[in-house]
Amino acid sequence: MKSLCVYCGSSIGRSSAYAHAAQRLAKVLVQGHIRLVYGGGNIGLMGIIADEVMRLGGEVTGVIPKALMEKEVGHHGLTRLLVVKDMHERKATMANLSDGFITMPGGIGTLEELFEIFTWSQLGFHDKPIGLLNVDGFYSGLINFIEHVVREGFLKPMQASLLMHDSDPETLVQKLKLAKPDSHEKLLDSSTAAKII
Repeated sequence: MKSLCVYCGSSIGRSSAYAHAAQRLAKVLVQGHIRLVYGGGNIGLMGIIADEVMRLGGEVTGVIPKALMEKEVGHHGLTRLLVVKDMHERKATMANLSDGFITMPGGIGTLEELFEIFTWSQLGFHDKPIGLLNVDGFYSGLINFIEHVVREGFLKPMQASLLMHDSDPETLVQKLKLAKPDSHEKLLDSSTAAKII
């Protein structure tokens, strides 16, 4: 695993635990020689994890739409900053540059990124591991909801298992490293999926 995409908030949140978790995850990435790929911002948890990876001597690739760059939230102190035309290109670029995905606490945009990459896995667009960093129980309700979706027959247990979770950054990264491409039946074969995205 050479690179991980981290989805996280453009705010820092109320609890200092979120920033602390971002710094801990940054340390795990640098120690594992894993490049950070993220949304390219210099604010919120996005800025914290990018700053910490850079401070520790790691590599960071940011991907940001031109409109956000023009509003001066782009991070100019990264290893590499890619400015793209829109949010769709941003997410596709981040996915293509990454060997796996971790979602930290964040808002609606963070959840949208998580569920898109989760859906892409279910459909067969990729077989990269996906993790949820459940800092101080932030995602416990979501984890319970996904279990509810399984119980109600809208998601198969094997599909739900595509989303790994842990409260500890090091443990979660290790789970992603050890994950094997899932073998459950995809809704689309790889050639059809490639044509869609």
